[in-house]
Amino acid sequence: MRAETAGALATPTPSLGVLAYLTLMTVEATSAGAILFRDTRGEREYLLLKSRPGDWEFPKGGVEGDEELQQTAIREVSEEAGIEDFRLIDGFRKEYDYVFEANGNTIHKTVHLFIARSFEASAEISNEHRDLQWRDYEQALNTITQNGPRDILEVAHEYLDERKDEETGDYV
Repeated sequence: MRAETAGALATPTPSLGVLAYLTLMTVEATSAGAILFRDTRGEREYLLLKSRPGDWEFPKGGVEGDEELQQTAIREVSEEAGIEDFRLIDGFRKEYDYVFEANGNTIHKTVHLFIARSFEASAEISNEHRDLQWRDYEQALNTITQNGPRDILEVAHEYLDERKDEETGDYV
């Protein structure tokens, strides 16, 4: 490498081999899940799950095979919360991403969240989680431990407010 002016330090440029190595070290992963809510005595409550590391989050998990994102979200709600009677709300999908280390790899995960309405009053904890709680909006905001899902909950809550038919209680 050469400096453009006398005395200036040249900035090293990574070789293509180094760039390829760094690219190989980051693994891309995709998950999908749902902001699951129920209406209890006119109050909307959101289901939060406490993961093994201790984060409070929504039901979500990795895309399997050639699943569509919505199929993954539906499967994960059933597997992680034991809820079968629910419906995805049309027109909502938001995503957030984060990076973490696992087994010596850097993982860049993108999580796609839908909104789903539960018609069941209770949920069952899976072996993937340590706890679950139904929380009202303010409690949920204060309980969720990561910014990405917390920010999406704010948008989802507003989206539901705009779509709720006050006469029927349905979300249109």
